[in-house]
Amino acid sequence: MANHKSAIKRIRQTEKRRAYNRTWRSRTRTYVKKARVAQQSSDLKAATAATIEAVTELDKAASKGVIHKKNAARRKSRLMKALNAAAQKPAAAPAPKGKKK
Repeated sequence: MANHKSAIKRIRQTEKRRAYNRTWRSRTRTYVKKARVAQQSSDLKAATAATIEAVTELDKAASKGVIHKKNAARRKSRLMKALNAAAQKPAAAPAPKGKKK
């Protein structure tokens, strides 16, 4: 345990910051995970909405200093790239009708 007043104060500050950052980081990860799951589904509207929510959360985390702004930009870019790839992928075509073997 720290002996100096300043060191004790720094420990208190660090713990407070850690708890604050942890909640925002966890919240951001949750929204990003929801977006990735939605992108895997066939519902493009839901995927778009979830991705926009995730991008907003990443921006909030970056503005609060929880993550670096370039880290947020990189993650947003990857999310949007995955969304565009999901949008380009054709919907699963029904099986062709014909004779069964």
